[in-house]
Amino acid sequence: MTEPQIVLAVDGGGSKTDVALLRGDGRVLSAVRGPGSSPHHLGLEPALDVVEALVSAAGTEAGLDVLDGQRAAVAAVFMAGADLPEEERRLGAAIDARGWAARSEVANDGFALLWAATGDGVGIAVTVGSGMNCVGRLADGRRAWFPALGSITGDWGGGADIGLAALGAAVRSDDLRGPATALSRAVSEHFGGASALEVAVAIHQGRLAQDRLRELAPAVLSLAEQGDGEALAIVRRQAEAVATFIRGAVQQLQVAGEEVDIVLGGGILASLASATLQQIRGAISTLAPRARVSVCRARPVLGAALAGLHMVGGDPAAAALARRELSDTRIRPVRSRAPTERPTD
Repeated sequence: MTEPQIVLAVDGGGSKTDVALLRGDGRVLSAVRGPGSSPHHLGLEPALDVVEALVSAAGTEAGLDVLDGQRAAVAAVFMAGADLPEEERRLGAAIDARGWAARSEVANDGFALLWAATGDGVGIAVTVGSGMNCVGRLADGRRAWFPALGSITGDWGGGADIGLAALGAAVRSDDLRGPATALSRAVSEHFGGASALEVAVAIHQGRLAQDRLRELAPAVLSLAEQGDGEALAIVRRQAEAVATFIRGAVQQLQVAGEEVDIVLGGGILASLASATLQQIRGAISTLAPRARVSVCRARPVLGAALAGLHMVGGDPAAAALARRELSDTRIRPVRSRAPTERPTD
């Protein structure tokens, strides 16, 4: 009997990286989690060093030395930072040079979410975590894509944007330029400052990294659910940003009148209150009335696994087994010191 082929699945995000090894029949051999591996934050090769360390750890757990000749048949690698076509090509070439697998597929991590939700990677997906992006793919191979480079490409709505908006609302509340908001206390308590202004000054003076403002997103969502006006305004703006991305993808793919899967995912979208999700669904219904809208709470590494199983010709039973086994509780955290972030070359 032929041994099942080995599938390497990678979801490399801005704040965490998940790596799994599976057999071609869908059985999960190992799954590990480590620090973020976005090339935008770390640079290309340092980001791949993070992934490679996790590939090695996953191989050790599975009893396979993946980096020393026992290569996987395929590697499905989905990473934040693969936003532009050129970046995707560079990432693919660098991964091929590492020799993790005999054959690899590389794409933006938004496609992992799409695979996880749909099982075939066809549809439109919006993911909101530390950043925000939208991707789309049709069965004929056509894609929708956005540069997703932040404010310089007109983007707003990721965790960093939400946190910055929360800090601004808190400072304006304290100095009476804006309405009173519980964000003021939430900001100062989270960072151990006497006031929101003290937190802002710490960022201004370089004593606190501005990127840490994304840590405020859960507090904003919680206070919005409690009815805080300023937090609600931030969350509503974020919902509008989601709808704007979807509008662009629907128009790029020309699927306004078709039955298309639209997936919402990432830590922030998966945590939105039902009223805010209903706002997004309402906007989508005007853009694509026949769309099937869902919220995906599965880890995107599952999508990478399903894409890899598709590459080796896995059947529906293999995909179903992977779905059952590759849960969040199955992924083992690996102790690893996160590399220092640096600007992209």
